[in-house]
Order: sequence, then structure tokens, then C-alpha cells
Amino acid sequence: MAELNIKERQAGDVTILDLSGKITIGEGSVALRSAIRRLLSEGKKKILLNLGGVSYVDSSGIGELVSSYTAVNKEGGQLKLLNLTQKIQDLLAITKLLTVFDVYEDEATALESFS
Repeated sequence: MAELNIKERQAGDVTILDLSGKITIGEGSVALRSAIRRLLSEGKKKILLNLGGVSYVDSSGIGELVSSYTAVNKEGGQLKLLNLTQKIQDLLAITKLLTVFDVYEDEATALESFS
């Protein structure tokens, strides 16, 4: 079984990726990278990562979030985060990445934020 499960859905022109499991070195971060790169290649540039079901992120997973964010920005898109668990929020705060990502508590607000 893959460490990370990704379910994709559309809300208007925003693609929401519902993630569950772990974003760790190996399969988890590769799965996330492939999903993001595929969306960009399809021209989908408004991406919302729902991390509500993610139980664990390691340093490689953090790196993948940053690299995905960079890749999307380079394409002129937006990558935002939704439903961070307390653990992930603490991790992003410690690494000062909470200031880099747009983070939202509820989906409606997150969707409205995409201009």
C-alpha cells in the first residue's frame, strides 16, 4: 500500500487534492510530486492541498511541499494549503514555512482566495 493516498476533485477552476496518509521520503513525496507536475502539465494552476488526512510529514515531505509550491509559482499558478493538523502546523511554524504558504482552515474561504 502506498504511504500517501491522493483523491482529486474540481471546484470551479481550482483543483483540490485530498491527501491522506504520510508524506515521507520515497513513495509519499514522489506521489505528491507526480500529482502536482501532472496537474501543471494539464494547465491546472490553481491547486489546493487538503492535508486534513495527513498523519505525518518528514523533512523530505516538507521539501516536496516547498518544491511543489515553487513549481506552481514558476508556472504562474497558486498552491495553497487547507486543514493542517496541529502537528503539521507546528512543523511549518518551526521551519518558518507558515509564512510562505497560504493556509486555510475551511474550504470555502480557501476557494474564495484564489483570484
